[in-house]
Amino acid sequence: MKLKLLFILSFIFSIHIYAQDYIFGKITTEENIEMPDVTVINIRTDERVVTNTDGHFMISGREGDELRFVKNGYERINRKVTKENIGSPLNVALVRQTTLIAEVEVKRGLTGDLKIDSKSLNKPKKVQKLTKDIDKYIAQKSDPRILAAKAGEFVQPKGQGFSVGKVKDQWDDVDFMNYLRESLGDQYFIDLKIEKSLIQHFIYYVLRGGFERKKILKYGFCSDADLMRFQRAVLIRISSYRAPQTQR
Repeated sequence: MKLKLLFILSFIFSIHIYAQDYIFGKITTEENIEMPDVTVINIRTDERVVTNTDGHFMISGREGDELRFVKNGYERINRKVTKENIGSPLNVALVRQTTLIAEVEVKRGLTGDLKIDSKSLNKPKKVQKLTKDIDKYIAQKSDPRILAAKAGEFVQPKGQGFSVGKVKDQWDDVDFMNYLRESLGDQYFIDLKIEKSLIQHFIYYVLRGGFERKKILKYGFCSDADLMRFQRAVLIRISSYRAPQTQR
């Protein structure tokens, strides 16, 4: 009888320990402005949710879990879930990242002295000649026989290849992928359990899923709204990317 009672008490205790609660709260800026599209991650369960237009979120968890708050352009914050957070809102204020100002080169202006200005503005004759020779070489057409395959040499079949946009576009897909990786940072993808060597491949996988980017490539400009749209597409495509190849 004692063993049976001990088993029941242990079972109830284990249920209490592993029971999942819900943590809810609100994300704001330092100026107390509601922040939508902030990614909230439970580090233990890897569950991810995004704040709504009012900055509110709700995610399952329990006391002791660690939540991470990620937003492009803001410092990421980790918060430990306490007993008080289970029954009351967890409010977090994100701090904007510090932007480093690029170094500006100060060039010498005109002095009015012809001898001095001619030395600072006119390139040396050797440099001028080298520039002309390079321009002339680039303008020449290559002999097609140079790139032609030799007898018995394997020739790669021609296909559609990788889309790089139209000639009139300011960007191609490679430019856009590099911009996304630089803006979001490698750590953003590592948090999604994407290996560093596969980040470029994953970005292309998301774009290939139908991500609309014609205007972005045309003007060579990605707005904050476009960046948020890409992050939402990432959350949609991440599950299928992790699935076995036969299920994609």
